[in-house]
Amino acid sequence: MTIGRELRFWLFGIVAFFLALYLFRSVLLPFVAGMAVAYFLDPVCDRLETYKLSRTLAVSIVSLVFALLVIAVLLLLLPLIVNQIVDLAEWLPGFLRDLRGYLTDLILRLQDRIDPAVADRLRESLSQSVGTAVRWVTDFIGGFLRAGINFANFLSLLVITPIVAFYLLRDWDRIVQQVDDWLPRQHAEEIREELRRVDETLAGFLRGQASVCLLLGLFYSVGLSLAGLNFGLIIGLIAGLLSFIPYVGSIVGLGLSVGLAFVQFDEWYKIGIVAAIFVIGQAVEGNFLTPKLVGERVGLHPVWVIFALLAGGALFGFLGILLAVPVAAVLGVLVRFFLRRYLDSGYYQGRQAAPEAGEAAQD
Repeated sequence: MTIGRELRFWLFGIVAFFLALYLFRSVLLPFVAGMAVAYFLDPVCDRLETYKLSRTLAVSIVSLVFALLVIAVLLLLLPLIVNQIVDLAEWLPGFLRDLRGYLTDLILRLQDRIDPAVADRLRESLSQSVGTAVRWVTDFIGGFLRAGINFANFLSLLVITPIVAFYLLRDWDRIVQQVDDWLPRQHAEEIREELRRVDETLAGFLRGQASVCLLLGLFYSVGLSLAGLNFGLIIGLIAGLLSFIPYVGSIVGLGLSVGLAFVQFDEWYKIGIVAAIFVIGQAVEGNFLTPKLVGERVGLHPVWVIFALLAGGALFGFLGILLAVPVAAVLGVLVRFFLRRYLDSGYYQGRQAAPEAGEAAQD
């Protein structure tokens, strides 16, 4: 097979993959979630197999422990989260009204220093902005509930995901071996090496970053709650979850928590405590958690991760967000592979230029 035919073959495969992903995006979520769970838990099953356990028994033990942990976390956190969401929904309209009143009083105090027509326009813009903000928050919450509390999707995630994860975990080694048997024999070793690079990148980023998010969410939630900040549990969980996107979690969490602290507390030292929690969390993440759990050689630049998450979410919604980092890792490895090939080729080094110059001189 010529290079042109090989290139067309792989391009056709990539196009077919993304086309199938787009066509079946409405039903793929539980399967992708099951694959993610299986990928996370496979090393634990491999470790249990070293203790002379069968693959099925190891998978059963790991699946049972994982399910019990998830249920325990939900039973502990879900009532607290629901209560804080209800309190937030009751508190937010009053807060926006108070904010509008505060800004209106501020404009009245500034009327002597600014033109009255400008003050009237500011007051009118302020009223419109607050009204727009209230509508936006209401629409966002309503849209989130409509999209999130879809019984069919929830049921499929609840029922199908554990089944998919169990069977993928049980047959993981067999699936890997089967895929290896399908590789073109001429390039099998080269493809295996690139797939190992992909696995190292995914393992370093996904498993490591998930651990970082979990620990940061726990630290922020406990710290803000102990500091007495209202809705500290929700803000901490949001900050920990968004830490999957580089720098976004700490920035959003710091802005939300300090903003609420200014409204809630009169003492400056309490506001400082809230800010210090995020400063400490960021320091621990940058100097300990990320180097130890994620590593320095994952090969995924933060800008590339942010772009992949935004692009995946825009194209395929929540399914795209789940697939964004794996696809970004694969594309990153492929780009580095082709770049190495290009740097070793005559196109870059100019090895083909000398004969052409010699032929021109003879002519």
